[in-house]
Amino acid sequence: MAFMQCSFKSEVLGQDVCFNAIIPQNVTDNIKSIYLLHGLSDNHSNWSRFTSVESYVRNKGVAVFMPNVDRSFYTDMKYGRNYYTYISDEFIKYTRQVFKLSTKREDTFIAGLSMGGYGAFKIALRNPDIFSAAASFSGVLDIVNRLSTETAWEKEKMLIVGENPDFNGEYAKEDLKYLLENFDKNAPKVRLYQSCGTEDFLYEDNQNFRKWIKNTDFEHEYHEGPGGHEWKFWDKHIEKAIEFFLKG
Repeated sequence: MAFMQCSFKSEVLGQDVCFNAIIPQNVTDNIKSIYLLHGLSDNHSNWSRFTSVESYVRNKGVAVFMPNVDRSFYTDMKYGRNYYTYISDEFIKYTRQVFKLSTKREDTFIAGLSMGGYGAFKIALRNPDIFSAAASFSGVLDIVNRLSTETAWEKEKMLIVGENPDFNGEYAKEDLKYLLENFDKNAPKVRLYQSCGTEDFLYEDNQNFRKWIKNTDFEHEYHEGPGGHEWKFWDKHIEKAIEFFLKG
């Protein structure tokens, strides 16, 4: 495996951006890819610093890309930069061009923790032509509930969706429940892996998502167990999610 620290000029964001990459050395073309998203208080370095993700993909012929999106919730922000467009469009295209990745949806996956779990599910559900599977670990999966009750990041909420977001109108497509209920019936279904610790403060949000998806025909694998909002739990489940991705 090769571990790379990369940067390039993003036209979407109008600035130089950084990302980390894990690249297999025994595959030279049509490489499978996992886009691995960070949480609210993290950046592109945390997955490689606090988990064994590099060892989990060793000899599996898959590349892992870890971008940085600040505290944007993977959204085209009301008062900020277009991080959703950056990840779902520009970053995918750039990595495919530079690293000779497969462009097949069955070879392309996305995962994340906390804020990144929300981002992974949102991006995959909006782009089922690109991603065949997605994973969320302790994800912020009920964004409407979080925006209504969370007091720890008021400034970020205002910058992301404005003062009074309308989730029945302009911001409906930011809500995972809406995306599940309005998923294009003619589009290929995304396989979803979800996990959350039973002591996690986002456990209720994850149970809400679990209820919503039961009313759909998405392939959905759910895991829970002892644990809070912590790397020990996420390290265990990124390994399981990689197996979930590659079995498909």
